Amino acid sequence: MSKAERFRALHHGRVPGEPLVLPGPWDAASARVFVDAGFPALATPSAGVAASLGYEDGATPADEMFAAVARIVRAVDVPVSADVEGGYGIAPKELVERLLEAGAVGCNLEDSDGGVLKDAARHADWLAEVRGAAGGQLFVNARVDVFIHGDSDPERAIERAALYVAAGADCVYPIGAPSDVLPLLRAGIQGPVNVLARLDGPSMSELGELGATRVTFGPGLQRRSAEAVRETAVGLR
Repeated sequence: MSKAERFRALHHGRVPGEPLVLPGPWDAASARVFVDAGFPALATPSAGVAASLGYEDGATPADEMFAAVARIVRAVDVPVSADVEGGYGIAPKELVERLLEAGAVGCNLEDSDGGVLKDAARHADWLAEVRGAAGGQLFVNARVDVFIHGDSDPERAIERAALYVAAGADCVYPIGAPSDVLPLLRAGIQGPVNVLARLDGPSMSELGELGATRVTFGPGLQRRSAEAVRETAVGLR
C-alpha cells in the first residue's frame, strides 16, 4: 500500500469518538517529534510554516512553501498532507506535480481569497481539475471558509461542501465551525469532515462524538511552541 493509500484509508472506518488526529508540523524537527509521539500521519499548517520561515500568514512564496513541505516529508516515514492555501495561482496540473515532487500525499485547498469567499461553482470546477490531475495520488481536503470569511450559516457551508464532494474532494474542512453546529454539519456532509481543534477547546474524543472524522490544529501547535520558547527565554534573562 502506498503512502497515499495508507493516508486515505486512515480517514475511513472511524468510529464516533475516535477521529483521525493530525498534528501540524512546521519544520522537520517538529515533524519528528510528532512521529516519535506515535501519530500515523501529519498535516502541515500554512500559517505555522509561514511563521517558521519568517512570513506572515498567506505571504509565503510558493517555492518556499513547497521546499518546506519537502523537508518535512524527508524527515519522517509517515504520510504528510500539505496546506497549500489557495494554490498560489498555479494551474491544477502543475500544482499536483509540485505537490507530488515534494512528497505530499494530500493537500488542503481554501475556497476564499483575500478574506472573500470564491464563487462556489467555479471553485468546485477548479477542485475537479486538481482531482482529475491527481487521480488517486493525492487526498484532496476542501476547506470551506463560511465560518471565517462568510456569514457563518451552516446551511451555506453544507451547500458548498456538497459541490466540492461532487467535484471529487476526499474530505471537507469547515474551518472555524463552532462545536455546537458540528452535528448539523456531520448530518449534511457526505464523507469525511475535518474539524479545527483549539487547544483550550473540546477534547479530540468530544470532537469525534460531535461529528469530526479528522482533527487538525492549524497553527495552534506552532504558536504554543513559540510561546513556550518565549517564556523560557524570558526566564534566562
